[in-house]
Amino acid sequence: MARFAVELVYGPDREKRLAVRPEHREYVASLAEKGAVLLSGPYADDTGALIVYEAADEAAVKELIAADPYTAADVAEWTVREWNTVLGSLLS
Repeated sequence: MARFAVELVYGPDREKRLAVRPEHREYVASLAEKGAVLLSGPYADDTGALIVYEAADEAAVKELIAADPYTAADVAEWTVREWNTVLGSLLS
């Protein structure tokens, strides 16, 4: 399995994003329970977020992103980058 760092940059419609956020968080939590999301959270300045996925390949991550409520609501831009994790206390 590969790891992917996915950056979200929020769009200008904060109200719309906040309305969809509970569904987005529920969806991401369900992926975390399945082991597909390793870490997730917004940046402190509320301009975006970082989600670390574990998946077979980039296509699989893009499928998960396509099913995210934030995608349907069009409230964020997504950047997917495969990430080679080497060191750190969170590695298993």
